[in-house]
Amino acid sequence: MPCSICDDTGWKPIDVDGVRRVTRCDCWRAKVGDALMAGARIPGRYQRCDLAQFQAYNDKLKQALGHAQRLADAFPVVDRGLFLLGPPGVGKTHLAVAVLRYVIRSKGARGVFYDTRELLKLIRSTYDPSNRTEERDVLRPVMEAELLVLDDLGAERTTDWVDETLNLIVNTRYSERRITIFTSNYDLIPDETDPRSLLFRVGARMLSRLHEMCDFLHVDGADYREMPPNGTVEDLVMLWKRGRAKDKPPLPTRSGGPIRAQLREPRLERELKWPGGKAGS
Repeated sequence: MPCSICDDTGWKPIDVDGVRRVTRCDCWRAKVGDALMAGARIPGRYQRCDLAQFQAYNDKLKQALGHAQRLADAFPVVDRGLFLLGPPGVGKTHLAVAVLRYVIRSKGARGVFYDTRELLKLIRSTYDPSNRTEERDVLRPVMEAELLVLDDLGAERTTDWVDETLNLIVNTRYSERRITIFTSNYDLIPDETDPRSLLFRVGARMLSRLHEMCDFLHVDGADYREMPPNGTVEDLVMLWKRGRAKDKPPLPTRSGGPIRAQLREPRLERELKWPGGKAGS
């Protein structure tokens, strides 16, 4: 059925100070939002992630939710993205996708989601002569998206090609001042030899860029994947408290604001040279 307001023209009449004008109809905005959402590559598991339904049952989760909400409300008039750190299953991806969905629906922004390993796999596939997709066709929407969510940074096996490709993406978005939300399971341990360290996984040069691009926040909570069927927030609180009681080293934290890593002397890395062809092989 055609829209009862605009008859599918996409424009609806309004009165402004007694003058008859037209503006975009809500049905048009909904269609644009649907098209943008379809191109955002949000996995099916996260299609319904929403800031309003996020269970913030401790101070760290409340801080992360508040920061995510402020970013979503202010977008696109924002200078910095987010880097959400914490163990698996605590809601980092939920928050990142919730912001992405919000700005697409409410602001009409062009946004895209990628798991880091899936993105690298897709780029590698373009090197196959039988694949007609070119590398620039994969990279262009990643570089140009008004909001990019890059999930699980650091989970990929480190190689020169991985470092070069990710540095290209990060440096391009940094230079163009495009907002990015990252998530990672790795800690801000200032030891480039520790495999648990984000510094070890991405290198000093990229980590420095990330600190300029993003506010770093720890997301601390229970692994929701361990929650029993039909579990409630009370179950999450119990799991979280049980986990805190275990004898394990805590995540490095700083109260009262974003985290800043204290890095050792940066390791020597060759500068990225991007001629416009393949990032590596």
